[in-house]
Amino acid sequence: MHDHEVSERLASFADVLAGELPGTWSSAYHPPKDKDDLAELADRIWDMDLVAESFAEHPLRQAAVLTRQDGAQLVVLDRHDERDGFLIAAVAPRDLPDEAYRGIREPNGIALSDDPFISAEQVAGDLLARYDTALAHVRHAAAGVQPSQPERVVLTWQADGSLAAAPVGETAAAVLTRNGFIRDGQTGIYRLSGDDTAVQARAVRNTGQQLDAQGIATALQHPSGRIAPAATPPAPATPGPAKSPTGAARPRR
Repeated sequence: MHDHEVSERLASFADVLAGELPGTWSSAYHPPKDKDDLAELADRIWDMDLVAESFAEHPLRQAAVLTRQDGAQLVVLDRHDERDGFLIAAVAPRDLPDEAYRGIREPNGIALSDDPFISAEQVAGDLLARYDTALAHVRHAAAGVQPSQPERVVLTWQADGSLAAAPVGETAAAVLTRNGFIRDGQTGIYRLSGDDTAVQARAVRNTGQQLDAQGIATALQHPSGRIAPAATPPAPATPGPAKSPTGAARPRR
């Protein structure tokens, strides 16, 4: 299937899906050329499970964003397996503080078939319900949040497929080391090899879960061409789909 056919298939599916979901939704397609928009979107995807694992092997190349009248957003993505269909995940609001996500479980995404009508029922009865619940909790928490600098680990994809984490505290360091990250003695940055993407995906998932259990948020940041592999990755300007925020503690963001 040619690239333009793949693009049309995703965009068309998202358009129909938007019209079948409860409430009023619009759909906007982002092609591969929208690199900055896709990088920002990837940082806000609120998932540390199925979609996070997919990202470990297949960086975001195109997407369709569904936006509800109240501002809630879902993202439809390519599904890279032997089955036809797509993935769909929640998108974390960009205007809420990271602290508001602490302790909130990510409304992890789900796999869909290529039938938008059946998929709409699945989204409405599963992901959308969990997303609305998570949004309500986060917004409630944000109302009482005081600005602070909560501990958070930012994992940044590198050009060679590895992951880098900036210097972290002892608790987070122990979790990273336990899951295969190796500390650079000169920079203090922790790196996880991408030689085996399946092993890497499991490590990312386990790292996010274990850090979250320690009350430490995790943001999964995707390459935008602005971060050098040897540089300490800065925290995203908007909350990552990390929990406390993707760890995916918030979107894998």
